[in-house]
Amino acid sequence: MKDALAVVLAGGKGVRLDPLTRDRAKPAVPFGGAYRIIDFSMSNCLNSGIRKILVLTQYKAASLARHIQLGWQHYFCRELGEFTDVVPPQQRIDEHWYRGTADAVYQNIYTMEKEHTRHTVILAGDHIYKMNYRKMVESHVDHRADLTIGALRVPIAEARYRFGVMEIDADDRVVGFEEKPADPKPIPGDPGYCYASMGIYVFTTRFLFEQLCQDATRPGSSHDFGADVIPSIIRTHRVFAHPFLDENRKESAYWRDVGTLDAYYEANMDLVAVDPQLNIYDDQWPLRTYQPNLPPAKFVFAAEDRRGHAMDSIVCVGSIVSGGQVRRSILGTKVRVNSYARVDESILFGGVDIGRHAKIRRAIIDKDVSIPAGFEVGYDHELDRQRGFTVTDRGVVVIAKADGIENYHASVDQAETRDALAEPPHFSRRAVARP
Repeated sequence: MKDALAVVLAGGKGVRLDPLTRDRAKPAVPFGGAYRIIDFSMSNCLNSGIRKILVLTQYKAASLARHIQLGWQHYFCRELGEFTDVVPPQQRIDEHWYRGTADAVYQNIYTMEKEHTRHTVILAGDHIYKMNYRKMVESHVDHRADLTIGALRVPIAEARYRFGVMEIDADDRVVGFEEKPADPKPIPGDPGYCYASMGIYVFTTRFLFEQLCQDATRPGSSHDFGADVIPSIIRTHRVFAHPFLDENRKESAYWRDVGTLDAYYEANMDLVAVDPQLNIYDDQWPLRTYQPNLPPAKFVFAAEDRRGHAMDSIVCVGSIVSGGQVRRSILGTKVRVNSYARVDESILFGGVDIGRHAKIRRAIIDKDVSIPAGFEVGYDHELDRQRGFTVTDRGVVVIAKADGIENYHASVDQAETRDALAEPPHFSRRAVARP
């Protein structure tokens, strides 16, 4: 693995995750309270023994770069040839931004060449899974392959219009490839399933450079691995599939593309189950991230009508549940749930403040949002839409950093100012509503 370089494609815009991606790239979106989505690919690299990593960014990458710097760079020793470098678009070759996955790697050939590695592992930074890339590199070497593609066994109904689908022979050699077909080719002997590309590739490095240079000059190319590069080489070069070997140690393999708000919500909610499908408490394949230096989570007040408690939930460091109730939810760092508030089946990012008597149900609330006292979210979807919140097809309410809350605060402040002028100070609604 000392002869392998990992290239993590982390420049995704994540349009379908809007509004969570308005201020951050998709790989930087929080997951499971303590993690970012990119932490899964990065942990896989570290656990697999890959210690040369380039993270290619493009879209709103400030928080992602900061996270890599704080949480990941200390695992690598530059003097020993180890590194994890965040590489923004260099525009060394032309003045265009990245026009596809292959073009993103092509524009960084200069940086990759300096490492003189024999193998290049190309990864997407926006999927949730646990995988040993060492086994895939070993398979690539054993097959004397030019390219090895990570293959996920997927029901045919789910693969239509969604994945690149491979045809393979008895020796796992790829003999056909279609990008997002309407009628995917089934696995021989397994008619209900097909092999979908995971967007994980192991290339022999010199071969990769040759193909990228050819693709860059090919008229009409979209400069994408799945749409252009792979179909052009399967008949002339040694291309093999590597079936996904899961390190999650559960009955069924776990791989999730959390590219939509509903998929993202369901993947997070799985974590609060008694026996979740994704095991994040696995010492044999640990997940690493940046952990801020904060005090432990705290639960205060024990009266029957004012008891701070959380059930079937994940509560991260620095959070305080102060006389409120939390059920089947994920609370990020420095979250505050004030007295008599209720949070059900929700995801609260870091710094969220839930005011007294507020009620939150089936919601995702972005970082540092302050919910006013008595506010309700998720109980009247038409009202939620009128306030400017996003409501998904499955009824999950998503509140971005400034979605309607600031305007609501302003209207409340104006109303309370009028009331304070008309009433004695001890009847001020501000005093009653203060968290």
